[in-house]
Amino acid sequence: MEDSQSFHLAGTTRIERIPIQHDDGQSVVYWENNEQAFSAVEQFKNDDIAIPRYIKYFPGGVLDDTLSSTTEHLHIDSSEGTPNVVPTVALAAAQTVDLTDALFNTSTDLPSENESIENLRVTTGLTKTPISDIQACASSAGSSTLTTLSFGSNSIEDNETQALSETLKINSNLTTLSLESNSIRDNGTQALSEALKINSTLTTLDLGSNSIGHNGAQALSEALKINSTLTTLSLERNSIAYNGAQMLSEALKINSTLTTLSLEWNSIGHNGAQALSEAIKINSTLMTLNLGRNSIGDNGAQVLSEALKINSTLTTVSLWGNSIEHNGTQALSEALKINSALTTLYLGSNSVGHNGAQALSEALKINSTLTVLYLGSNSIGDNGTRALSEALKINSTLTTVSLWSNRIGHKGAQALSEALKINSTLTTLNLEGNSIRDDGTQALSEALKINSTLTSLDLSENNIRANGARALSEALKTNSTLTTLNLRKNSIGRNGAQVLSEALKINSTLTTLNLEGNSIGRIRVRAL
Repeated sequence: MEDSQSFHLAGTTRIERIPIQHDDGQSVVYWENNEQAFSAVEQFKNDDIAIPRYIKYFPGGVLDDTLSSTTEHLHIDSSEGTPNVVPTVALAAAQTVDLTDALFNTSTDLPSENESIENLRVTTGLTKTPISDIQACASSAGSSTLTTLSFGSNSIEDNETQALSETLKINSNLTTLSLESNSIRDNGTQALSEALKINSTLTTLDLGSNSIGHNGAQALSEALKINSTLTTLSLERNSIAYNGAQMLSEALKINSTLTTLSLEWNSIGHNGAQALSEAIKINSTLMTLNLGRNSIGDNGAQVLSEALKINSTLTTVSLWGNSIEHNGTQALSEALKINSALTTLYLGSNSVGHNGAQALSEALKINSTLTVLYLGSNSIGDNGTRALSEALKINSTLTTVSLWSNRIGHKGAQALSEALKINSTLTTLNLEGNSIRDDGTQALSEALKINSTLTSLDLSENNIRANGARALSEALKTNSTLTTLNLRKNSIGRNGAQVLSEALKINSTLTTLNLEGNSIGRIRVRAL
């Protein structure tokens, strides 16, 4: 017995999809239940005794249920809502499966009474999802309120994708389709692309974690030149290299509806980044571009920077994990001095260093649109943190800064604390894994007594001990804005937990406190 999923057609009919593992690994049960005909549905929803215990099914998907393994059998016609006797010839071919446990598994998926469900998630766990099953689920969307269909992690290959594509050509309801984590290659992608040239309702397509290469990217590019409804396309974790990026860039020069494109974890390199940059200079609709983990390096960052000086629609750019060093960061910083559209920039897991942080800080003193900056794991050190702190004293738009794992130490924390005493816009600060220790924590605590805007502070994995916890507790007694404090995996011990518990008796704003991995003991847990 595998996991089950449910969806609800308009009206009172419920359909439950329950995969059954048989020798051929292919069989699927569909259970249809009309609430007016079977009062047991209420027990079913409330996790009471599961009735009916048995579901009779026919190879091919006839939907039936029965109270016991008998020859007398009811089929509920969803169009009429009345019982019908199944023909004897069909009954002879039926099989009965005991689903007592399975009914409990499905109960959490049932929608409330008279609700028209719009989402169907299919994760069977079978070795391979049959083509007929895919067609049946997809076809259901054409005659129902189903708008979201997920076939993630179903071992779907090109043949199944081609079958699904035929349905997409005639479907007029589906808006979101997820096929992530399957085995779709170029042939399957080409079939989907042909469907996209015809389909006029799909807005979101997730093809992440498949095996799409150059030919698949080329096919999608041709579809994007014609399609006028798709707004979000995810191609994460595929095999798209420079040539594929080149094809997609040509499509972006023409397409006027796509707003989000994710190419994370591919291998487009700096040449692919250059091709996309040329498209970005022309495109006026794309708002989110994710190029994380694509080995674009400094050269790729530099050509993208030139595009950002011209582009006026991109609001979110992710370049994490791209081996970007000082020169690339310098180029991006120059773009930030000019760009007035970008609000979110991901530069985590690069090699920005303290020189790159210095360049960014100069840009932040001028830029007035960026609100979110991720710089985690960039070895900026205390010198880079000092530079950013000076920028935070001036900048009035940044609301979120992430500096996790940057070796800022207690000196960097002290510099940030001085900025927090002045800054009035920052709401979220992540300093995880920076060895700020008690000295740095004490400095930040002094800032918390003054700062009135910070709501979330992450100090996890910072070697904070009881003295640091004591300083934080004093700050919490006066601070009235912080709602989330993460102290996970420090060493505050029992004494630190005790002083924090005293502060919590006074503080009335903190709603989330994470003390995981601090060896505080049972007694201190009770105190908290």
